Amino acid sequence: MDAPSASVVETVCGERIADPYRPLENLKDPAVQAWYRRQADHARAVLDKIPGRNELIAKMVEFDKRRPEKIYNLSITDNDRYFYLKQTPADETGKLFFRKGYNGKERLLFDPTTYKDGSGGAFVISRVSPNIDGSKVVIGVSPNGSEDAMLFVMEVKNGHIFSERIDRGRFASPSWLPDGEAFYYTRTNSNDLLDKDRQKDSRVWLHRVGADPSTDREIFSRTHDPELKIRSEDIPYVSYDRKSRKLYAFVSSVDPRITAWYADEDAIGDSSIPWKPLFRPEDEVYDFAATKHDLYLFTPKNAPRFKVLKTSLDQPDLATAETVIGEPAEGTLTALALTDGGLFYTISTNGVREDLYRLDYDGKEAKKIETPFEAGTMSISSKGFDKPELWTIMGGWNHDYRRYRYDARRERFIDETLSSKASYPEYDNLEVREVMVPSHDGVRVPLSLIFNRGMKKEGKTQVLIYGYGAYGNSMTPFFSPSFLLWTHRGGMIAVAHVRGGGELGDDWHKAGMKSNKPNTWKDLIACAEYLVRESYTSPEHIAINAGSAGGILVGRAMTERPDLFAAAMPQVGVLNALRSEFSPNGPVNVPEFGTVNDPVECKALLEMDAYLHLRDGVSYPAALITAGMNDPRVPAWQPAKFAARLQEASASGKPVLFFTDYKAGHGIGDMKTKQFESLADMLSFGLWQTGGGDGGKAAE
Repeated sequence: MDAPSASVVETVCGERIADPYRPLENLKDPAVQAWYRRQADHARAVLDKIPGRNELIAKMVEFDKRRPEKIYNLSITDNDRYFYLKQTPADETGKLFFRKGYNGKERLLFDPTTYKDGSGGAFVISRVSPNIDGSKVVIGVSPNGSEDAMLFVMEVKNGHIFSERIDRGRFASPSWLPDGEAFYYTRTNSNDLLDKDRQKDSRVWLHRVGADPSTDREIFSRTHDPELKIRSEDIPYVSYDRKSRKLYAFVSSVDPRITAWYADEDAIGDSSIPWKPLFRPEDEVYDFAATKHDLYLFTPKNAPRFKVLKTSLDQPDLATAETVIGEPAEGTLTALALTDGGLFYTISTNGVREDLYRLDYDGKEAKKIETPFEAGTMSISSKGFDKPELWTIMGGWNHDYRRYRYDARRERFIDETLSSKASYPEYDNLEVREVMVPSHDGVRVPLSLIFNRGMKKEGKTQVLIYGYGAYGNSMTPFFSPSFLLWTHRGGMIAVAHVRGGGELGDDWHKAGMKSNKPNTWKDLIACAEYLVRESYTSPEHIAINAGSAGGILVGRAMTERPDLFAAAMPQVGVLNALRSEFSPNGPVNVPEFGTVNDPVECKALLEMDAYLHLRDGVSYPAALITAGMNDPRVPAWQPAKFAARLQEASASGKPVLFFTDYKAGHGIGDMKTKQFESLADMLSFGLWQTGGGDGGKAAE
């Protein structure tokens, strides 16, 4: 199945670079599309025959039926109106429900399966934004994993849907104004996935409920506010904060450092809002919370494990800001929430254990709060500085998620888990071991091992190494019965907390960015070598998996050490990093990976490009490479080019499957059945190639 190719050679980073599969970037070419289809059909035929795949899906369905209701994407208004998505075993996607208070009677507001636009697309709810009193709600629906939201407004009391429709809402982030009749939202230039400028010069608009969107007023953008020197690739947002009674304007990329301005709420009606500077990138503010007069700033500046500062909201001055929560001596400060009873915050140890603390506003000694169980991961939320509620969601590798409300006055946790509880006795025998593995440069990398008690260290265990390593995102413990099916089949899951993530603070992130990016895949290689050295497994029993930016991790690990892995499964992965900048979502990712326009960063992109590191005649691992034709984040041609070159180059004789899903995107917004099938493809392929079943020969 020869892929369309051409003799494309160009000078990049001062080097002559051959890019033989450049034609695969032209997704409008019928010959190119025919190749994608042939590859998908072949991959589907092989995957469907892998022994045990159907049994994995059946088990996932059975797991799903144990929980009558799964509730997620919860929003709670100040007057205690709950908006959330609920999915039952009969549902392919979540429906929007509403109730008054935790114990209130719920009511169905919107079922996305009833939404039709004539395209035949399968829609999911991708946006739910109630106004301040919960009387109206903006609902966004997106088709086929595209993330391109169509917005409309519903009157909650009677379910009336207003006539207007607002398209191009991928980054919409509606923010309601105090009258509850208007909101700000962000709009891209087009919904065309192939338009490389579709995200550039996005704009913020003001919409009044019931009005024709064509009459909406532009509020904030590069062209509207030229004095602010906004870059065309940055995504603008404007939000109204009812607590501080301020307007905030932001420009966003993947850079965690906030760039923001603010204005008093009486400027809401102004045609040109008099924005005052609030944060610049050099201030290194990653998050903030406001009261009526104070700003609390979450920052790693001179504190790589983060600290919290306080300054005046009326006259912010970061140079004289007071430290209210200092950098932890051990662990990393991970979250902050304000209530009327003080500041609550979490500290993580190596990204795998999270503890909760409380500090009074008078700044006296912080107190650690004993939680109902030792949490591997924890998120906290509140209604703000003037309300008592604090909620936590806690979970772990082998502990299902629980949602609690913390009663600060009585110092107790009240279980307010909205989803139905379920038991999974299949995993009662799981053991979790957290170890630190020396990497290529001596730096110790956290590695989480999940396996069945009594597993013998005979070098034969089938191991799935999972990781990510980008954007400062931590691979905190998560409970997924379906993902754990790898252990149910007798294998071990090893989660490598590689550099580029945030498990050990901001420095850990920066140690896996741009020119430091090789640390990311070298950390994974070190973890694999550790597992072999300790006789847990051997190279012929190791599979590696990651998605999206984790494609760099998997792609470069397998190209640098093809002898160390039996299988590699990059899903919708960044595998042609040197060309990423030329895709619609590429420019906003420059702060993380770099630009070809900078000589040093260009070399870094070249080094992290797995496609360009493939060499003829090398015995590469088996590979399952996936793409989504509607993917707005990583275009399908990135994994396609890697797959085509790997099929050509590999001398191992092992299968190289490339599957493009034409009804999916980046995995966000997939229907439940598609989620099960995608996970089963990955697990069964990995088990097949690491020694599961009967070796998988029947699948060919």
